[in-house]
Amino acid sequence: MNARTIRNTAFHLHRWLGLIGGTLLCIAGLTGSVLVFWHEIDGIVLAQRFGRIIPAKERVSIHAIADTVKTAYASKGLTIGGVSLPEHIDQPYQVWLNDAADRVWYVFVNPYTGQVMGDRQWETSWIGSIYSLHYKLLAGDIGQWIMGIVALLTLILSITGIILWPGWRKLIAGFKIKWQKAHIKRTNFDIHKVAGIITAVFLGFIGFTGFAWNIPQAKVTDIIYAATLTPKPAEPVSKPISLQQPLAIKDLLQRADTAVPNATTTYVSFANKQEEPFRVGKKQAQETGQYGRTQVYLDQFTGKVIQINDGVKPSRAEAILNQFGSVHFGTFGGRLTQVLYVFVGLAPTVLMVTGVVMWWYRRRVKVGTQREVNVAAEVML
Repeated sequence: MNARTIRNTAFHLHRWLGLIGGTLLCIAGLTGSVLVFWHEIDGIVLAQRFGRIIPAKERVSIHAIADTVKTAYASKGLTIGGVSLPEHIDQPYQVWLNDAADRVWYVFVNPYTGQVMGDRQWETSWIGSIYSLHYKLLAGDIGQWIMGIVALLTLILSITGIILWPGWRKLIAGFKIKWQKAHIKRTNFDIHKVAGIITAVFLGFIGFTGFAWNIPQAKVTDIIYAATLTPKPAEPVSKPISLQQPLAIKDLLQRADTAVPNATTTYVSFANKQEEPFRVGKKQAQETGQYGRTQVYLDQFTGKVIQINDGVKPSRAEAILNQFGSVHFGTFGGRLTQVLYVFVGLAPTVLMVTGVVMWWYRRRVKVGTQREVNVAAEVML
């Protein structure tokens, strides 16, 4: 296949995939721009709704928080899924619970007094609605598949856009936007090419990671383990013991602390089925992510450490998979890349609008040319 054929194929893919999936790409991009800073925005929302937290010397223990929430919500038929610890001193504990319909509720607890501040249902909250629109179009499993395909389209559009970029022939021309004394068609094209090439790599990675998350049947994780020649660890499970109850949360947390000393606990995921392990998220000093990448899995009946995922010394496959979240949400470079990702999320809308204008002009020229051909034929007759 020669260069001309590759370029023509890339052009037709880029044009028609963009026109077909443009609206959904805009939805994903615009909601993604909001999600980049959702933690910061939500912190303000929670403070206005439940009040501000005044820091004290010591926090209430995790197991005490869990007991408080269990007691307070025992009559509502909710099951505790876990606890997220506050990242900053003026933030609450967040305890998540599930109801019989698998809906998620968050209970906010003052970390210094242990007092329940309030709760909200995730699916009906402002952030839950935006997240669901971004992730599954508010349409459940079908929407998840649709947005997974949209993510794949984003990857394809990024690759074909890079192939079509005119800067490969002349670098300066690839980044130049002609504003003065230029037809709107030319200015529109320049905006499209510059916005596209600046954001193409980021949109490509966002599309790839979104596809991997939304359509697990594609087995991207398995492919990464195989490609990096990394043995995939077995799924950690607890082994139920007849007539024995799970160990107390306090004991399991102590065992996790012993397994990974000098690390901060960032969240705890409780085992609500007999085969499920008790999972503790840790953040070691060398880790930079909000919650850390270190995870300790324990047998809920014996307290035995089943598996440790070391965030500091991950396997080759885990090192790649651990970057999915930061690459998708733009947290890999701190505030600078987060701000950049806000504009990356706006790019699909800019690219769709300019792309439609380009298509319309091209279509109008074709229609005009056909009319000229028809007139000439009539004259000759």
